[in-house]
Amino acid sequence: REEKQLELTLEALISQVADLKNSLVSFIYKLENEYDRLTWPSVLDSFALLSGQLNTLNKVLKHEKTPLLRNQVIIPLVLSPDRDEEIMRQTEGRVPVFSHEVVPDHLRTKPDPEVEEQEKQLITDAARISPDAAQKQIQSLNKMCSNLLEKINKEERESESGGLRQNKQTFNPADTNALVAAVAFGKGLSNRRPPGSGASVQSGQPGAGAIIAGASGMQQVPMAGAPAQQQPMLAGVQMAPSGQPGKMPSGIKTNIKSASMHPYQR
Repeated sequence: REEKQLELTLEALISQVADLKNSLVSFIYKLENEYDRLTWPSVLDSFALLSGQLNTLNKVLKHEKTPLLRNQVIIPLVLSPDRDEEIMRQTEGRVPVFSHEVVPDHLRTKPDPEVEEQEKQLITDAARISPDAAQKQIQSLNKMCSNLLEKINKEERESESGGLRQNKQTFNPADTNALVAAVAFGKGLSNRRPPGSGASVQSGQPGAGAIIAGASGMQQVPMAGAPAQQQPMLAGVQMAPSGQPGKMPSGIKTNIKSASMHPYQR
């Protein structure tokens, strides 16, 4: 009866472990080959599936009808350094030989002695702490975790806001295109002239209307020895009087002639 119960337990454990292995293989395949389109809800679903299968496996191990497996001793009957195809098939190529080097690792039912000693030390230290001290340590640890999470969330928000500021558009493409079209092709510009641009020119000064209109803001300076009536000046040159069109005073002619000589000419 005990052997039958042990056999049924082993079959249930092998089935649960096989399901867990398939889920792990599927999740690892997603991480390695579908990471570019993997979403966080899908990752959470995979974790939930693995967690459920581990809980089921623990329930099978803790069931009242499950015999204590720690009391069962496995003794290897044959050890060989040669390649064993049957072991390769059962282990899916992970264990090629069943020799004295791999047996202590694959048939171990307890952790290493060093690990066991460290675990016992941790259990002893935990038993020495009073409930109040343990509660204070838990609160301190929770506070540190909360501060760390707050800093991480703050950095994420700042990085997101910085990215939004960098990606924010600082100009209007429509206004830019309109400005380029106006400068290059005159699109959208008005044909109306400002008032005063088309001032009439006196009959005694043919062709000087545009010059006088463009020089309306220039200062008029009287010539020395000229009549009392002030004559208009353009860039330091006296305009010809209205009665003598085209005639330039002799003083201006002399100044222009002397200024036209190069300083190094003899």
